[in-house]
Amino acid sequence: MTETKRVKHWDKIYETKQITEVSWYQPSPKTSLDFISSCNLPKNAAIIDIGAGDSFLVDHLLELGFSDISVLDISLNAINRAKKRLGEKQHLITWIISDITEFIPDKKYDLWHDRAAFHFLTQKDEINTYIQIVSSGLKSNASLIIGAFSKNGPLKCSGIEIQQYSKNDLENVFKENFNLLRHQSIDHDTPFNTIQNFTFCSFIKNK
Repeated sequence: MTETKRVKHWDKIYETKQITEVSWYQPSPKTSLDFISSCNLPKNAAIIDIGAGDSFLVDHLLELGFSDISVLDISLNAINRAKKRLGEKQHLITWIISDITEFIPDKKYDLWHDRAAFHFLTQKDEINTYIQIVSSGLKSNASLIIGAFSKNGPLKCSGIEIQQYSKNDLENVFKENFNLLRHQSIDHDTPFNTIQNFTFCSFIKNK
């Protein structure tokens, strides 16, 4: 799928569906918060959430006192929905509208969180580009948290084919610049009373 098609696809999703009408809806992103907590970050740590859509993770990070939060998504509609929900708090966030494969970080982050974007990259060149971007966008000893559909997860999401990952797969993908710290298999209960299995991994950058 080209970048233009991706933009149109996700803009339409966020234009036509309510937040509770998408499979990834999660009012309390417990797994992500648990993994982030295990990183023991200072409150001024630079955090970026990749493919965040209108996720509630940013709300929780603000409540926890984090002060340097960036949210990236390909869809302007998704970003606008998140801004509307946050109200005046939206001004505390750095909003980035970009396809992740086109993203050029203008700073280095302490934490890179991705529960939504990486498994949509199915071409080797896109995956390699992602690895280069995350490697260049993180400080030495920074944390990387990836949540991706597992081998027991769905083959598609929102009508788009995805790439499934085991713990070993993710470790192998990021092994050049990252060391695996923690992994967990997670069942996500969707609003449609179905279960999606995720592989969550946290890494530390070794260069």
